[in-house]
Amino acid sequence: MKLMLVFILALFIFGSHIVFGDKGTYFDKIEFVQYSDESTAIEEVKNGHLDIYYSAIPSNILDPESRQELNVFQSTGSTYGLLVNPAVSGKFNPFSIREVRFALNYMVDRNLIVDEILGGYGLPMVSAYKPYDPDYLLILDELQSFDFRYNPILADNMISAALEKAGAKKISGKWYYDSKPIEITIFIRNDDQIRKSIGEVLYSQLQKEGFAVHKDYGDLAKAYSVVYGSDPCDMKWNIYTEAYSMSGFVRYDSVITAQMYSPWFSNMPGSNNPAYCSYKNDLLDSISQKIFVGNFTSAEERTGLIKKAVDEGVSESVRIFLAVRTDQFVANKKVQGIINDFGAGVTSRFTPINARDNSDTLTIGVKKIYQGAWNPIAGFADSYSQQIWGTVADSGDFRNPYTGLVIPVRSSWQVDAAGPSYKLPVPPDTIRWNPAKQKWVQVGPGTNATSKVTFHFKFGNWHNGQPMDMNDILYGIYFLYQWGQGQDQAGKTFDSEFSPKANQAVKTLIGIRVLDPNTIEVYQDFWHFDEGEIADSAQVWTSMPWEIIYSMEKSVTDGKLAFSRSDAVNKNLDWLSLLVPTDAYVMKSNLEEFEKNHSIPNALEDRGKNDYFDSRYSSSISWINKHNHAVISNGPFYVDNYLPEARTITIKSFDDQTYPFGKGYWKSFEQIQIPKIASTKVPKVVSIGEELDVPLSITPNATAYYFLINSEGKVVDKGKVQSNTGMSNIIIPQDKTANLIPGANDFLIFTVSDLAYKPDILKTSFLAVNGNYTPAKTPDVAFGTTTASSNYILGIGLGAAVILIVIALRRTRRRVSER
Repeated sequence: MKLMLVFILALFIFGSHIVFGDKGTYFDKIEFVQYSDESTAIEEVKNGHLDIYYSAIPSNILDPESRQELNVFQSTGSTYGLLVNPAVSGKFNPFSIREVRFALNYMVDRNLIVDEILGGYGLPMVSAYKPYDPDYLLILDELQSFDFRYNPILADNMISAALEKAGAKKISGKWYYDSKPIEITIFIRNDDQIRKSIGEVLYSQLQKEGFAVHKDYGDLAKAYSVVYGSDPCDMKWNIYTEAYSMSGFVRYDSVITAQMYSPWFSNMPGSNNPAYCSYKNDLLDSISQKIFVGNFTSAEERTGLIKKAVDEGVSESVRIFLAVRTDQFVANKKVQGIINDFGAGVTSRFTPINARDNSDTLTIGVKKIYQGAWNPIAGFADSYSQQIWGTVADSGDFRNPYTGLVIPVRSSWQVDAAGPSYKLPVPPDTIRWNPAKQKWVQVGPGTNATSKVTFHFKFGNWHNGQPMDMNDILYGIYFLYQWGQGQDQAGKTFDSEFSPKANQAVKTLIGIRVLDPNTIEVYQDFWHFDEGEIADSAQVWTSMPWEIIYSMEKSVTDGKLAFSRSDAVNKNLDWLSLLVPTDAYVMKSNLEEFEKNHSIPNALEDRGKNDYFDSRYSSSISWINKHNHAVISNGPFYVDNYLPEARTITIKSFDDQTYPFGKGYWKSFEQIQIPKIASTKVPKVVSIGEELDVPLSITPNATAYYFLINSEGKVVDKGKVQSNTGMSNIIIPQDKTANLIPGANDFLIFTVSDLAYKPDILKTSFLAVNGNYTPAKTPDVAFGTTTASSNYILGIGLGAAVILIVIALRRTRRRVSER
């Protein structure tokens, strides 16, 4: 999603063939209402005052009785971790030392977080890739090499060696530098009980280590200022308890290594703001940019790049991942049509569009109604705003909620890819925006590109009644070029968070050709082995009318507002939010000036007559006057009002004859069969150097990926088996089992299908021994059978001595699946 960066289109929708209708939803109105307390929210869903609650419910308050009275949906979207400040400043910062940051991986007990804080509803994490992510299987051997286990003694040794080398001293169990106590500030999110608990555990561990630890509590709004918006060298924080949720399921994620590890993506300490002492790592930037722009020649090369990025990212430990939670969402039983996306869960934009009951209003509870700015350039940074915005804005394409593959919404396409090793000739009349000349220029003869994508758009009306047209597309492309032309902070058209991302997209965008009022060709230097990813990278659909973008641009270049949070903090400006009345009226004032002066943006010269431009301005002015906000988009719902005092946002169905999708269009996503591991038999004791035969029963037509891991955490064998019937055998040859180590070893199985890429996971441990081992003559149960309903099964049927050894080694069979 490279060109979509302009308008955050990764947050939106999908589609197929076009069927025009006058109503794309079952409900006339949706009310989003703030309920910060989960216990209260559960009761409100039970009694019907709420239909759905969009925040995951902690396992300890979702009792069996509540489960009987509600529909409970499980998803695996939320991750928990730590963001660490690596800055070197006047005040000594122990986490400016890489080895000290890395030691935190051994200081925090991931299993404690999963078993106690998450109540067993989750899994430990090592990197930005969750066990349920499609790419996880490709890099599991790399992740296993870290073998992080709770070991505070090792953490202390690593920290001590690093700090003493830096000149610090430990006196009477306390750390000092320059005769002053080494102080640490942990910013703990106290609006989230899980992150609060993780923060308290870390606080205790750091105190034991000998640091003078201070706690700073706050919510996301405060974190935007203190953590994400501040200069790391100001040392307002050292560690932040962080969490992420997904807005959708992605098969080939080109963004995650950049977003979670790389400075250029403006999501690391300092937000890549040139005015700050932002985190720098040229190696991570280089690797993640190659993944981002498709600079690889095969799937294998892409996997190698991901492994390198993960290795460096985990080793740097500026962002540390600890656990992924199995999120549990609740809904009233009367509500039908909820779509449980493998990434976003029930908060997928499909749910409000497809949900139905016998009323005309859907009421959704949210934990926070407003936490960050609403603008499509460098806003919509929090899940609360994304969940609503994704319902009111359509995108050109989106992701299948179960496979993560790219599917069309408001555009269809044809891909012509010459890459990875060859080029296509680009027609000389292909154009691109020239920021220096402030006009569109032809690329001329002799220009080549790696791929061409021809888009056919399904235009309709904007929410303000104005027809969408190719000018909206062109202005979005202009904006990408203009604001992504470089990283000169002295220029007015520069934003410290957005511009570096846009700059990467500009590097791949060769040019465009408008073929007719609904069709455009996009030429780019981007390749992927999946054509859908090529189309997604070239997507130029827009989510807002050009005149709103034009007005936002003026408000920023005039120095009145800022697109991004870091620029807002640095320049002491408000973070531009189209939902906030004061900012909306800045937009209105600009539009009135445009209308009065008959202004025409440079990018749209000769693209219409005065009455066209004036009608655009006047329609948006009328919208702002009526709704008290400037959020205008093109989706199946529109934002009717935002009432801060009542803590509600109301959206209404966009009943317009030009909207292309009728109600029920996405109904096929309601049902999905997730592949399961029905049963398997892994011996409790395996002879090293002998062939291992593992019978396996899985869902027919599914694929099982297996990994054999020795006690040092090394993957000694891996592979996959497929079966039309679901019955197969995993055969591990002698030369592979020869690499097992006496003691406890692990066997991992992940099962997926082409229709559902969320794996069913089984992990079992077994005892590896030298020499032949003959099991006692017992029924088949002696080998232990794991079924779809079991979670933990202890081996039985072996000799008493073996059982004692196995139990001592914590031998268990753990499966992770829908509970």
